[in-house]
Amino acid sequence: MPGQEKESMLTQVHKHTILRERPIQDRPILDKRRIPTSPAPAEAQPDERGARRTLTAQVKRLEEELAGLITSAWPRTDAVAAPPASRGRGARLLALGELEALRDELTERVRAAKRVVAERAAAEERSRRLIEEMQLDPAAHRWVRVTNVDVGEGGCKNWHVRPRAGLLGMLMGWWRVIVSSGCP
Repeated sequence: MPGQEKESMLTQVHKHTILRERPIQDRPILDKRRIPTSPAPAEAQPDERGARRTLTAQVKRLEEELAGLITSAWPRTDAVAAPPASRGRGARLLALGELEALRDELTERVRAAKRVVAERAAAEERSRRLIEEMQLDPAAHRWVRVTNVDVGEGGCKNWHVRPRAGLLGMLMGWWRVIVSSGCP
């Protein structure tokens, strides 16, 4: 009966395995102390990934536009307000709400910078026109002075309407535009 002995051995092994799989004294076989308890990393939902991708693309475009405005306004640094102070948290992945707030903040900064640059460009254009008018009719612009800063250029040059021969030129109406370097 060697076949029966083999069958009974298999049954005994099988029974032993079944017993081992059952909880012993209402405790599971696996020891919870050996299972790591660190929480699983939260994965972004597929729809959140698309929103995150869109928001980061918008933030990138706005930062590039702001950088372009800053460089176009150079050397005038008053065109763009300084960025807000760092929050001191270091590098990290922003949540969707934080990305939206950053995008909105950048949108407002770009809008303000465009307004300041446009206002400054209009003032510089008015100053250039004034210089042309001063050169065409100096008597109509007595004692007017326009500097390089007023036209958005560097240096110390200025345009100044003065009488040609001092007091006599002033009485006779002989006015001229003097372009001086202004630098010592």
